[in-house]
Formats: sequence, C-alpha cells, structure tokens
Amino acid sequence: MSPSWYDLLGVAPDASAEEVRGAWRTAIADLDPTDRRFAALNQAAQVLLDPQRRAAYDAELAAAAALAGPTAEADLAEPDHVAATPEPETDRAGRRGVPAWLLVGLAVAVLVVAGVGAWLDVTTPSDRSVEDATSAAQSAAERAVVPILSYDATSLDQSKAAAEQYLTGDYRSEYDKLFEGVIRQNAPSTKTVVTAQLVRSGIVRSGDDRVQVFLLVNQTRTNAADDQPTIYKNWVTMTMEKVGDDWLVAGMDT
Repeated sequence: MSPSWYDLLGVAPDASAEEVRGAWRTAIADLDPTDRRFAALNQAAQVLLDPQRRAAYDAELAAAAALAGPTAEADLAEPDHVAATPEPETDRAGRRGVPAWLLVGLAVAVLVVAGVGAWLDVTTPSDRSVEDATSAAQSAAERAVVPILSYDATSLDQSKAAAEQYLTGDYRSEYDKLFEGVIRQNAPSTKTVVTAQLVRSGIVRSGDDRVQVFLLVNQTRTNAADDQPTIYKNWVTMTMEKVGDDWLVAGMDT
C-alpha cells in the first residue's frame, strides 16, 4: 500500500489537528516553495486539517484496507493441529468458486468507496471553481502582505489605512489593537521604518470561499539607533476569506 498523508507528515491516524499542524510546519521549515515535497506536504496538511475532507480520506483508507484482506500475521497464527479443510466448491468447468466472504468484503468495500465518491460530489465544489478561487485568493494575499507588514513612523495613519483595506472586519479589530498598542507607542520615538518585500508564495489549503496562503517575506528595518538597514526573513500564513466579491485577510500566523 502506498504511503498515506499521515505517513508523509509522520503522524498517527488519530493525531490531533495541532499535532498535524506542528508536523507540517516542521516538515516545510527548510524547504523552498518550489520543491516538490513542499507541494505534497501542503496537500497532506490541507486534507488532514479539514475535518470533512479528513473524514472522507479516512473512509478511503478503510476501504483500501478492506480490499487488502487478512494480514499476514493472521495467516501465520494457525494452531499446530488443524482439522482437514474441505476443498472449495467447484463449478461445472472444474474451476474453484470464489469464497462467499471475499464477495461480501468486496461488495462492502465498493459500496464504501462509492458512498465516499457520492458524498464528495455533493459537498465539494468543482475543481475549476476551487482552482479559480484559490488563484484569486493567492493574488489578493500577495497584494495585502506588503502594506500589512510595512509601516513608517513619520506617517503612521497612512500606514494603518493602507493595511486596513485588506482586512475583514473581525481581523481589523485585532490588527488595530496591535498597531495602536505596539507600533504607535514605539515607532515615533525610535523613528522606525519597516518595508516589506514579497519573495514568493504558495498554497497551504484550497477552498471555494476560504484559502490559506503561505508567503515568504523580507522586512527591511531602519531606525534612529541604527542607520544601516537590517533585513529580517519571515514566513507568514494568511487565511483569506471571500467577502462579497473581494478576498480579504481573516487571520495571520507569522
């Protein structure tokens, strides 16, 4: 049997969402987004961090296990003295018949797989719809990350306004608390200027109205105490949410 998404991330099938998220972050920490493993690890996290998709995936694994039949260990665990087993029934052509338990097992497995497929057809948006939505969300995240992670001590009101236009109402409240409580309290006295530059982005989780985007960002900082620019390399996971016709930032994990 080929490795599962659980195997890829190195977690148990009953791992919690936090364990899956932690394993994913550790696995991609040193990978370039263009690396093939980066995309595979993101896809694994995308499935296992979505309760509905994970349930459907677990059903597929169960169906595959049913098709695999009894384990080798069970076959080897025979007693030393076994009564003679009757020969399987044969048809008129002399061929052995298929055991009834195997037919029943196959029928159940087929029904499970068919049921999962029907469930996905009903509950999952079309691939094209998700693809278009994901692309739009990624572009919006790329536009938003620079003003959100940049500010200038000499024009804080403009910096704040530039960022707020990309935020949902709920997340704007969180951003305002951070901006007023930290940046506005410290930046004027230190004359700090932070300028963000997008390096590259990738998709963590696709969706029709909610998408997570991974972004690598360089932040250049200058202030009164250090006239030489300092560059910080950061990664950000942005949760993008469809609000009307726009994709807005609903959360950030830096």
